[in-house]
Amino acid sequence: MSIAKAAFLNHLQTIARAYRPRVPPPFFAVRYMSFATQEEAAAERRRRKRRLRMEPPLNSFNRPQQQQQQPQFSRPIQNPNVPKLPESVAALTGKRLDLHNHILKLIRENDLEEAALYTRHSVYSNCRPTIFTVNAVLAAQIRQAKHREFLQLHRFITQSGIAANIITYNLLFQAYLDVRKPEDALENYKLFIDGAPMNPSIATFRILVKGLVDNDSLEKAMEIKEDMGVRGFVADPVVYSYLMIGCVKKSDADGVLKLYEEVMEKLGGFVDDGVVYGQLMKGYFMKEMEKEAMECYEEAVGENSKVKMSAMAYNYVLEALSLNGKFDEALKLFDAMKKEHNPPRRLALNLGSFNVMVNGYCAEGKFGEAVEVFRQMGDFRCSPDALSFNNLMDQLCENGLLAEAEKLYGEMEEKKVKPDEYTFGLLMDACFKEGKIDEGAAYYKTMVESSLRPNLAVYNRLQDQLVKSGRLDDAKSFFDMMVNKLRMDDEAYKFIMRALSEAGRLDEMLKIVDEMLDDESVRVSEELQEFVRGELRKEGREDDLKNLVDEKRRLKAEAIAKEREAQEAKKRSQQLSINSIIPKIKRDGNGKMLLENGVVEEAEVFDVVVPHREDDADVVVPHGEEEAGGSNGQDPPSC
Repeated sequence: MSIAKAAFLNHLQTIARAYRPRVPPPFFAVRYMSFATQEEAAAERRRRKRRLRMEPPLNSFNRPQQQQQQPQFSRPIQNPNVPKLPESVAALTGKRLDLHNHILKLIRENDLEEAALYTRHSVYSNCRPTIFTVNAVLAAQIRQAKHREFLQLHRFITQSGIAANIITYNLLFQAYLDVRKPEDALENYKLFIDGAPMNPSIATFRILVKGLVDNDSLEKAMEIKEDMGVRGFVADPVVYSYLMIGCVKKSDADGVLKLYEEVMEKLGGFVDDGVVYGQLMKGYFMKEMEKEAMECYEEAVGENSKVKMSAMAYNYVLEALSLNGKFDEALKLFDAMKKEHNPPRRLALNLGSFNVMVNGYCAEGKFGEAVEVFRQMGDFRCSPDALSFNNLMDQLCENGLLAEAEKLYGEMEEKKVKPDEYTFGLLMDACFKEGKIDEGAAYYKTMVESSLRPNLAVYNRLQDQLVKSGRLDDAKSFFDMMVNKLRMDDEAYKFIMRALSEAGRLDEMLKIVDEMLDDESVRVSEELQEFVRGELRKEGREDDLKNLVDEKRRLKAEAIAKEREAQEAKKRSQQLSINSIIPKIKRDGNGKMLLENGVVEEAEVFDVVVPHREDDADVVVPHGEEEAGGSNGQDPPSC
């Protein structure tokens, strides 16, 4: 039985294997052949290559069907009047970053002229500067008060199509405010608001308000503060501190308190920025409210104070204490500031802090301590500038300490600080005050040789001292040096002419008038001519001026006539040269064509281009054409 069962099962397995459906192999294991043989496949490849050579694939020059299938999209026409957006900082990469770093190096080396020139030249190269590079040069020019160069570079960049960003606009506002042109600054601000593709920043309002206050335009500064609120900016304590400074300058203590109450109300009843507390103290001191002023001082810098004091905020408090008989408190606060100062983490001191303390010591008559504090700047990583040197040197000179001032002047070169016009002017005046005329004149000469631009007032003070001390030759020498560098007015000319006339040197006075008449940029006014006549009349030489003027007119007329004659002669020579290069063609009795130099064959005569006399158009005489003169031997009429 078991054997039969086993045989039966074996029989069933055999039947199942016989009727099992065949499973095809995976698709990647099957290779479907398109051609029966390899020769057919090779022939098909050759056929496709021939077809591609005869019918190249569709490209940008041959896609009519593709263009019909795809929809056509036309690019929108951009308005050329739409302001161009400035580049982002992402553009400062590669070669443009190398250019930026090179220009920054020139700025650090104080070679601003080369930096500006390199920036101009790079505009026309394949590596145009970014607006960030331009702003670095513009900011350096502002710091060194090179406002003329700033405006020239700004105008050039604008014409070159480099879009300005908000920093560029802020620098432009700063430049106009520094040169005391608030109207131009406000006009450019209005143009910026109306047309620039960007919004003002908080720095924009700070620059405008501070500049307007410095230019005694407090009302305009108040309008900018209102515009700031309209544009959604939060009340800024720095802006309010500048406005409070304007009220202090006008001795408006009530205005100071009103501004403080306004900013405190807008900021929720408490001002955590200490920049307003120094001006608030000045307001209380002006109202003789010393108790309230000192309470404000404790609130700002006390042990439990919650006010954030920056270096500028500390300086305002120091100034308020020093100017109102609290110099001892100012010294304690200054010592605390020096202990708190820990750069770069904590900056509790800056250059202004030392300037305030120098002024405080000088007000107390302690000039030695003032110089000592001034020289401590380097210990706290503060570098003095020309303004700081001038501030201390001016107070030393005013108190008869010229020797100390000259020592500071000698230290300027050691600290790599370049003296400016004010530096030489105050040293010159101090020397004159002590009777050192030669030393004062030497300072002025050094200023001129340093490529600085002294103003007319300093020149007039120099001339006055030289003439009073009997150094007329030196005065005349400085006049000759500066006459082409300064825009002298009639009074400056009268001064040197009067000195020469009193010394009996009328010929030199007339020589000055002679040079003025030769200079087309100088106008000899009627008032000045009458002054010269009056000086000549004293010696009976009144007609000398008339003769001089007539001689100048005659020489000018002769020069004009000679110029016209030279132009006519040039035209005649040009016409003669044209006629000399045109050959004269004739025919002899046998019909052969003749030139002036002999017989030529007709085949050797080419087309002659003759310039027309009236409109200089080229008239071509074709080869073989009969001349207008015929065969009678006459010359053809000239064209």
